[in-house]
Amino acid sequence: MSNKPICIAQISDLHIKAPGQLAYGRVDTAKALERCVAALNTFKPVPDFVVISGDLADTPTSEEYDYLKQMLSALKLPFAGIPGNHDSRDMMRAAFPQIAHAAPTGPLNQKIEVDALDLLLLDSSVPGKPHGRLEASTLQWLDTMLAASVDRPALLFLHHPPFAAGIWHMDRQNLENAAELESIVRRHPRVQLIATGHVHRAALTMFAGIPCTICPAPNHAVDLDLAELREPSFKVEPPAFHLHTWFPGEGFGRLVTHQVPTGEFDGPHPFFGPDGKLL
Repeated sequence: MSNKPICIAQISDLHIKAPGQLAYGRVDTAKALERCVAALNTFKPVPDFVVISGDLADTPTSEEYDYLKQMLSALKLPFAGIPGNHDSRDMMRAAFPQIAHAAPTGPLNQKIEVDALDLLLLDSSVPGKPHGRLEASTLQWLDTMLAASVDRPALLFLHHPPFAAGIWHMDRQNLENAAELESIVRRHPRVQLIATGHVHRAALTMFAGIPCTICPAPNHAVDLDLAELREPSFKVEPPAFHLHTWFPGEGFGRLVTHQVPTGEFDGPHPFFGPDGKLL
């Protein structure tokens, strides 16, 4: 087993439309994904794996998935995705036949081993509905996968957050059976993180005694309307992805999540001059 850190990049909510179409008539989600892929390809250290946590397509249509595959072909890193409420399970199976799902039908759950880490990708989508729910077969699969080891740290990924973020129109679309997920996670201390998407902006809380995050999107952000002043709205804010870095060590090691902006920014600039003095 290697002693080097393991970096898992997470991108979410791509909302790819057919070529030439804009999301909500305003957002070029394809261009946003192009910038995100470029940032992932040039990031150092090179991420070990990329998880796409739902809403890969927007409508969805087979044309959108074809366009998505074309853009993801430029990604130089191994990746896997799980459905969000904008996705189609059948279309995703057809678009990515090389992905080994846990079952030939039903939820698109996956287990991926990255060196010392287990990544468990959970399909929380409910076909035709905006909210999330983990089916009984998914909960049983998760419990079985987690029981298979007592010493390998595990990271869980799903689309719908199991907690309320305070944005009223998104909170009503959350994971409906969060209590069932919590019960399983609390039985298995090797779970180090639950990472989600859906809300298009970064958030962090504790759930089932461990950190639970929401990944920002590469395109548009849901308006942070905590005062419930506006109708459901979005803003075009700086895009970003999450980098979950696991450091080996005593017990289950240590996990740190960074938010990484995508785009061109001034710097980096040195703090110290050639003489070693602070500038």
